[in-house]
Amino acid sequence: MFVRIAERHSFTQAADDLQIPRATVTNLMKRMEERLGTRLLERTTRTVRLTHDGEAHYRRCVRLIADLEEAEDSFRHIEPKGLLRVNLQGTLARHFIMPGLPAFLERYGRIELHIGEDDRLVDLVREGVDCVLRAGTLQDSSMIGRRVALLEQVTVASAAYLAREGVPDDLEALASHRAVNFLSSATGRVLPLEFSVDNRIEAIELQATISVTGVEMYTQAALAGLGIVQVPRYHVDDALADGRLHVVLPNLPPPPMPISVLYPHNRQLSARVRVFADWLSEIFARYNVRG
Repeated sequence: MFVRIAERHSFTQAADDLQIPRATVTNLMKRMEERLGTRLLERTTRTVRLTHDGEAHYRRCVRLIADLEEAEDSFRHIEPKGLLRVNLQGTLARHFIMPGLPAFLERYGRIELHIGEDDRLVDLVREGVDCVLRAGTLQDSSMIGRRVALLEQVTVASAAYLAREGVPDDLEALASHRAVNFLSSATGRVLPLEFSVDNRIEAIELQATISVTGVEMYTQAALAGLGIVQVPRYHVDDALADGRLHVVLPNLPPPPMPISVLYPHNRQLSARVRVFADWLSEIFARYNVRG
């Protein structure tokens, strides 16, 4: 309970997570501080933060809980149970995860899933999230990543755009074209287009008239003829099949996009997160997506 309050910076949110009354949380925290003879939390009208003693006690408690979970997990016949809070990237969730979710919940009937959808960076500890599923290279050193898939990517543009601007046949010709810029949620910077050339990756930034932060808008901008984009193939299969989009420079493909389950460094990988990550690997394997 103390760890959850410390991580959520809120008695109310901790009570909601633990599914117990807020008054119970307040009373237990008061008794805990009285027993230890020190103040662990500073309370204000807006937030709750750790005192110096609270910081030290929090670190010890996190280790104790991790050791306890590891000890309990050593009994492999014990079925994982409890609340599992996950955050999924939207297009991945809709295409790969949601269709198979009933089978996961049937297999692990004692797990209760809370699912959020985001492309943004998530503060897992502060927001009480156990793990996230994200596309791209791991940037945050405070997170541990388990790769569950590598998605084939393609460079595409709309038929209307290529009819207007021409079809580039090499990187030199590409320089006169326009891209739809995708802004990194981590840095706010434009992600360059990347091409595999002679066993190396060539990164190129093209001129652009539009920049976006969401995957859906990125693809829609390409369909509207606003420029060249690079996306996982699964996301544009239908548009490629009916001719709305065409692959550009197929002999110089983008590198595959890693898909990873991420969780905090300071957390023992719980049985709930482990079986969820294992199941995600199975899901992507069914689509012949390599991990």
